[in-house]
Amino acid sequence: MYSPIGWRGEYPRAVQHAAKAIVTPVMGFLLDHSAPVAEFSREDISPFFWVNGKIPTCDEWKTLAAGDFKNYRLKVYGQLENPVELSLDDLLILGHKTQITLHHCIQGWSGIAEWGGLSLAELMKLVRPTPKAKAVIFYSFGEGVEFSTGVAGGQYYDSLSIEDALNPQTMLAYEMNYEPLNHLHGAPLRLRVENQLGFKMVKWIQVIEFVEDVQSIKKGEGGYAEDHEYFGELANI
Repeated sequence: MYSPIGWRGEYPRAVQHAAKAIVTPVMGFLLDHSAPVAEFSREDISPFFWVNGKIPTCDEWKTLAAGDFKNYRLKVYGQLENPVELSLDDLLILGHKTQITLHHCIQGWSGIAEWGGLSLAELMKLVRPTPKAKAVIFYSFGEGVEFSTGVAGGQYYDSLSIEDALNPQTMLAYEMNYEPLNHLHGAPLRLRVENQLGFKMVKWIQVIEFVEDVQSIKKGEGGYAEDHEYFGELANI
């Protein structure tokens, strides 16, 4: 569930929180257990895959991109027994899987692509979240966009529950359609979580943090769109 941009109300944050308290548990109970795990064939891959968002403008990402991301290190920290910093080569050594899946954008378009990368569940075996960890935050090198103005408005981020992070189709992708992930689609690393809408799949991942809850992060709603556009937390498909 989400709150569209055009949904006007005198108290949009209160409506967002009411939906989280009432609608989210009901929808989760009714729909989550029957969520399909769908994959497609190579022949189904879309000839064109739309791009959302703008390439990061920060100096750190530009420098890494100029060096073909050889100096990139993914920092994973927070409520963990084993915080790490990993290069792309390290991620490859940890494991490699592929999947051909259908991407659903909140704007109404869809597309099929092949993704290759590391299962997030495999990463979690390495970092070992503590029992306190209830959510995973993915921070981007890129900036979010204020939908009403089109102006960049601070670092983009989003979150997943531990349950969604452990989904067998949730991965950190560094390949797309049998090639290294390109800049427009999220290089050096992007999130794929196939039981969620596209805005949850953070591109240009800089840092991953395991947290007790999302309330202490940014504006406390669990993601950039949730903070600024009153999207609901439930984006399951």
